[in-house]
Amino acid sequence: MRFPPLRLSILVWGLAAVFYMFGFFQRVTPAALGGDLMRDFGLTAAALGNLSAFYYYAYAAMQIPTGILVDRLGPSRLFFAGAILSGIGALLFALAESVVVAGLGRALIGASHGLAWVSMLTLAAHWFPPTRFGTMSGLSLAVGTLGAVLAGPPLRWLADDYGWRTVIAVSGGFALLLAVAIRIWMRDDPLDRRYLSYAPPSAHPRVRHAQGAQPPLLHLLAQALRYRNPLLIFWVNSGICGAFLAFTGLWGVPFFVQQHGLTVKQASLITAAMLVVFAVSGPVWGALSDRWRLRKRPFVLGATLTAAGFALLALFPAAPLALLIALMLAAAFGAGAMVLSFGYAKESVPAPVQGAVTGLVNAGVMFGTLVQMPVIGLILDRFWQGVVVNGVRQYGLEAFQAGLLFLAGWIVVSYLLLLATRETHARAAH
Repeated sequence: MRFPPLRLSILVWGLAAVFYMFGFFQRVTPAALGGDLMRDFGLTAAALGNLSAFYYYAYAAMQIPTGILVDRLGPSRLFFAGAILSGIGALLFALAESVVVAGLGRALIGASHGLAWVSMLTLAAHWFPPTRFGTMSGLSLAVGTLGAVLAGPPLRWLADDYGWRTVIAVSGGFALLLAVAIRIWMRDDPLDRRYLSYAPPSAHPRVRHAQGAQPPLLHLLAQALRYRNPLLIFWVNSGICGAFLAFTGLWGVPFFVQQHGLTVKQASLITAAMLVVFAVSGPVWGALSDRWRLRKRPFVLGATLTAAGFALLALFPAAPLALLIALMLAAAFGAGAMVLSFGYAKESVPAPVQGAVTGLVNAGVMFGTLVQMPVIGLILDRFWQGVVVNGVRQYGLEAFQAGLLFLAGWIVVSYLLLLATRETHARAAH
């Protein structure tokens, strides 16, 4: 037997990456469609934040059980089920006549994509050499983030031409077709294609099942929390990446539109550029970490850029637009270092609890965003002066600055918690 050919490994990983890209597209659609959603459903800023956050509520709820489900069922089954569920959710969202149904649709999409990241990392560990795990993690994040770029100006242009409901419905049909491709071509491990696996034999779901019942979820989680890093990294991700997604996924566009006079398309270009930089920086941080054989140092370097960028934005929201864009691009580049958090957390605990830890760390990202999105909406509504234009509430500089200060404060606390973590030197715990 030999290891799988690169083209086969890329095919398996690529199907997972396309699904992850679709999830990112759905995740940030409210940024480009915010005005349409506020008008069609009669939403306040807080209500829009809650509608957007339904994705994150369901996503976060799936994180811990996903790690266990991946271990027991294998990622290919989860990807197949997730693609079907996300397609149904997108169709519900597109056809919704009430905010309740729209929220249910977004929750289904979020739940299905709560399976994606941990499952994709598992596939990478089985189909690629371990020395490339950091690099593949970065590439996975990069490809997925392209979906968020498509949810910027391209989505806005298509929505203007065909209507937002039509575009979202077509995306739901795409997800159902992707489910068919996943069922045909994706496999959990090269052993299923009669090739050698890069993961230990005991990591294959069939072997795990043959070995008997696995420890219950709460027991695994309790074991993981005995170690220093996992819970700290949970909170680190809630700020460094969670706040970045709250800004690019919802509130960045109205900030630039209402405070700097841009159109929605122009503002979407800025947040799309941030997401591109975020995507590109993931492989850079992953490769740098693999080369240095360190996790904490490059993570701290990236977090410094993100904390500084958002702190300056919050303190000087009326600064020249060119300066603010430069700050946000630097912050986006730094936020891409969050890709290191998964390897960092996995190396901090023994192998039996790594699935639970990976889910916990990813849940931190979603926890931050699902809290920050509606809270910023509440802050904006608290400072609202009663101005409405074309059915959309308009907020003043004081309102946006208060929301941005809340966001920046969360990031700074996360940065301090990152400093308290312990370096693993890219070596697995024993």
